[in-house]
Amino acid sequence: MAEISASMVMELRKMSGQGMMNCKKALQESSGDIKGAMEILRKKGLATLAKRAGRATSEGVVLAKSSPDGDVTAMASLCCETDFVAKSDAFLTAVDTLEDYAIACPQFEGIDNLLKVEIDGKKFDEVLNELISQTGEKTEIGDYQKYKVAPTELTCSYIHFNKKVGVMVMIETSDPKVAAAEGLKKAGTEVAMHIAATNPLALDKDGIDPEIIEQEKAIMAEQVKDKPANIIDKIVEGKMRKFYTENCLLAQPFVKDDSKTVAEVIAQAGKEAAGRAKIKKFVRFTVG
Repeated sequence: MAEISASMVMELRKMSGQGMMNCKKALQESSGDIKGAMEILRKKGLATLAKRAGRATSEGVVLAKSSPDGDVTAMASLCCETDFVAKSDAFLTAVDTLEDYAIACPQFEGIDNLLKVEIDGKKFDEVLNELISQTGEKTEIGDYQKYKVAPTELTCSYIHFNKKVGVMVMIETSDPKVAAAEGLKKAGTEVAMHIAATNPLALDKDGIDPEIIEQEKAIMAEQVKDKPANIIDKIVEGKMRKFYTENCLLAQPFVKDDSKTVAEVIAQAGKEAAGRAKIKKFVRFTVG
């Protein structure tokens, strides 16, 4: 058996983030080969993941990062089993690393695409396996999405203080100067906070799954089945208007000023910037 020096153990520990005993055992198994020891630690992570495959990952963090020019904004969630691990240095370091991988990912959605992104010769699934090996918990990417804007567009993001809810909202405008206006950026961020709080189903009623709409209509019709037959449809229609107002972002009363809808808030911000603005799309991630 090759002699394992303290410096070798420290080098592997620095590379992997593992404890000294785990590093020493891996080096012993690999006969002192650092790369081989790293592979052993990664396989240990995979084995842990397989063993805990059925466990729930209800803790973790939602993260968002924009490129320096603001043209690209990416949001993702990294999920684990316990709050203890979610607050650990190893997990939070992986969160910071995931931000860079999310920005670098050439695809705009798809967890598998993000796992395959390579930075400095290392794919994120390798980073993930090392984290799993280190913490002993099932850990996975929960969600991933990236927006890229044109000169007349902007993306605003918001991560709630508990880091368990995150939102990205894209706004399109009539002019690059409008898109760059600080007032519109502020309004967009406030709308992202609104989305975090209200969790709308869609941008407008056209974006709601038709199956959900039919289910709601059936429930409402059942609620008023004892009313005269000739007015049931009108009652259901009125209830559906309220349903759309409550669940469609553009029609929702703005949480900071319920005398205005969300659509009106963004339109007003665009007007104040000497142009036009409207919300194009949004995405909301949650952990737990």
